[in-house]
Amino acid sequence: MKENKSNLKSELGLFTTIAIVVGAVIGSGIFKKPALMAGELGSPELLLIVWIVAGVITLFGALTNAEVAGLISETGGQYIFFEKMYGKFISFMYGWAIFIVIQTGSIASITYVFSEYSQYFVTLPRFPHEIEQSMILHIPFIGNIFPLENIGVKALTIIIIALLTGVNYVGVKFGGSISSFFSTTKVLIILFFVVFAFALSNGSFSNFSSATNSIDIGSNTLFMGIIAALSGAFWAYDGWNNVTYLAGEIKKPQRNIPLGLFWGTIIVIIVYLLINVAFIFVLPIQEMAQSQLVAADAARKMLGNIGGAFIAATVMVSTFGTSNGTIMASSRVYYAMSKRGMFFENIGRTHPKFLTPANALILQLVWSSLLVLSGTFDILTDMLIFVSWIFYMLGAAGVFILRKKMPDAPRPYKVIGYPIIPIIFIVFAFFFVIFTLYNDIEGYINGRYQIINSLFGLLLCFIGIPFYFFFKNKNNQQS
Repeated sequence: MKENKSNLKSELGLFTTIAIVVGAVIGSGIFKKPALMAGELGSPELLLIVWIVAGVITLFGALTNAEVAGLISETGGQYIFFEKMYGKFISFMYGWAIFIVIQTGSIASITYVFSEYSQYFVTLPRFPHEIEQSMILHIPFIGNIFPLENIGVKALTIIIIALLTGVNYVGVKFGGSISSFFSTTKVLIILFFVVFAFALSNGSFSNFSSATNSIDIGSNTLFMGIIAALSGAFWAYDGWNNVTYLAGEIKKPQRNIPLGLFWGTIIVIIVYLLINVAFIFVLPIQEMAQSQLVAADAARKMLGNIGGAFIAATVMVSTFGTSNGTIMASSRVYYAMSKRGMFFENIGRTHPKFLTPANALILQLVWSSLLVLSGTFDILTDMLIFVSWIFYMLGAAGVFILRKKMPDAPRPYKVIGYPIIPIIFIVFAFFFVIFTLYNDIEGYINGRYQIINSLFGLLLCFIGIPFYFFFKNKNNQQS
């Protein structure tokens, strides 16, 4: 059996822990999803209620997860939690999903957004259309992809991922400082945006009343609209549990991780509510619903022509920080898997000088870069949102399992409202998963989708099963 103990340095304090939570969550979603949600709901009151409900459910998940994080403070976070709760198979499947697309796909897509918005300030090169179409790769169930398409954006994306990987390669403290700086900066910029909205725009408080602002949401029922809007909000809130992956490098993790999860989630909820209030004040709900880039449209009303530059810079700051935090945290999962003999041996090696998971970072860089070139990262991550919520549900249920398995283990933090809060989160996650599956099947039958996204997401996970038995057998032979 391999040595499980981490050799990583514990250098991250409470402020950095909170910043990692905030930085991992606030990316590009808050600048994209409100318009889509407004179109589904047609009501400013409902829009704000959905953001609150999604935030509260996310907070319930974070509070539940915090008990386990305080109990088990090892690098690898949720991967280690699942091993303690359900055994090696479930934990491996989680780690595999994180590696194959959930986190590497997130790194690719978040950083790609950074590169797209950089074109507001610089012109990135691209090949002529004929050359872009000259190289075609066919991926079963997904279709044709063109690696040379938007090559300038893709190249800059890979460069930024490599740069941030290098930052985290030379030290977790340096990477944590970058996360702290960009998390603080993005929150301050959003708060300035809110202030500008009320001080400089010709907005109206009447926009908050659905009596004067209503749109036709077509054949969608109110329930379907709310569920669709919740999906958008949850996408924007995703990433809150990334900090648990860094448990072995956080000072006083039993105290700081629960506090970081709580305060980080609270900050995100407040920021999201404030910016949505600003959007509604500036843009009537009907304009929001018709907007392609709601933040940019609101900024133009406030700041004129420089509004677009302001939003582009804001999104770049936001996505840069989120990408850094995701790169830093996610690599610890593959590192922890390797230390337990459930991944390639070299990935579990610590850099002798910097004491960072150097090989895990490099592997993550290579795979994320390949996803960037493929251009399939958004498609794949959409497919695996379904799988992510299955694991969220299992993680919350694990609190009950660990209370039975480890009744006498010291718990510096116990989830408040136990067992009600964990049960609410589990029930909500269950119905969210069921609805997602139903919606995907219904969309496939009616021709809206070419494949059943959620089932294909499960298939991607199942590809990891042969790897599980390979690493398990290899691990047994070395015991």
